[in-house]
Amino acid sequence: MGAELSSTVGIVALAAAALAVVAIVAVVVLYRQLRRLRADQRVVLGERGSSDLVGHAAALDAHFKTLHDYVTDVAARLDARMGVAEARIDGAISHCGLIRYDAYNEMSGRQSTSIALLDSSRSGVVLSSIHHRDQARLYVKQVSEGKGELKLSPEEEEALRLATTS
Repeated sequence: MGAELSSTVGIVALAAAALAVVAIVAVVVLYRQLRRLRADQRVVLGERGSSDLVGHAAALDAHFKTLHDYVTDVAARLDARMGVAEARIDGAISHCGLIRYDAYNEMSGRQSTSIALLDSSRSGVVLSSIHHRDQARLYVKQVSEGKGELKLSPEEEEALRLATTS
């Protein structure tokens, strides 16, 4: 019976030793995997490493929300500035038409000029400079939405037509 007991105890001891070796191998394998995981986390988190990936992701999310709010604010301010700039551009001269002619049929080389200067709504002025041998006169007529507020001469009408077709 003593031999059976010692052989049973021996078998149990051998099984326990084998189990201990398997446990040690498992611990070593798990330790190496944990070291690789921590190294990978250091790549993502940096050397500070005090937070885990979930904390890092939450911090990134907060930073992205802050960045989004900033970008939204900047975009709104840029839209407002763009609206002001577009309004100013609409009021600038964007269409012009020029015609030269001889107002008195004197064969003086077409020294008289009419020029239409209009904005994007086809409003503005028509300037006419009428040259005669010993004098020159300048006339200005206002234009609203492509129509002269005063009666326009045929040359002024032509300058206005040239401006509105450009």
